[in-house]
Amino acid sequence: MTPRIPDAARARARMVERLREQGIRDEKVLAAMAMIPRHQFVEKGLAFSAYDDSALPIGLQQTISQPFVVARMIEILHERRELGRTLEIGAGCGYQAAVLSRVAKEVYAIERLKALLDRARENLRPLRLPNLRLKCADGTQGLPEAAPFDTIVVAAGGLAVPPGLKEQLAPEGRLLIPVGDAEQRLLLIERQGNIFRETWHDAVRFVPLLTGTE
Repeated sequence: MTPRIPDAARARARMVERLREQGIRDEKVLAAMAMIPRHQFVEKGLAFSAYDDSALPIGLQQTISQPFVVARMIEILHERRELGRTLEIGAGCGYQAAVLSRVAKEVYAIERLKALLDRARENLRPLRLPNLRLKCADGTQGLPEAAPFDTIVVAAGGLAVPPGLKEQLAPEGRLLIPVGDAEQRLLLIERQGNIFRETWHDAVRFVPLLTGTE
């Protein structure tokens, strides 16, 4: 059952104002964050913490990213361009995929844990997002059957960038992934023909990027 909290719209508005104070400037991203009811994606007992700026457990040793990280990642990818055809790796509970669907033309979200993907489907069903597709798949392999993608965003951290993901970028495409071990940073990869330009961004902390499906 979807958790209910009083004044959820007001709580979202406060969250968006906090994001502005933290430096998020992209109005399209802020509007998307204001639209999606984050409390519907967390466990019922944590609904009252849904709009705090913190990551929360969603079971199976996974977390829902803090609102600032979600907004910041999409803002980096959206800067001076449209997201277009977008692949999200690590759908988790479905929250970031829902936000992405309000910014991108179409979104493919993959998750390696079938039980978690089933939960994401349940969370997303009430929103009826026609441009969002979900699939259980190994994120390190991307989604070659639907490639190329204008945008790829990875919501799990690895020591290196899986080479197949770079090859699934469209010309002028962008890939954003947390890279590192004890310390992770967001790595933006921009494709220009066969050249891949790298730019490092914010320090973050994500669950590991693992292979296979369960």
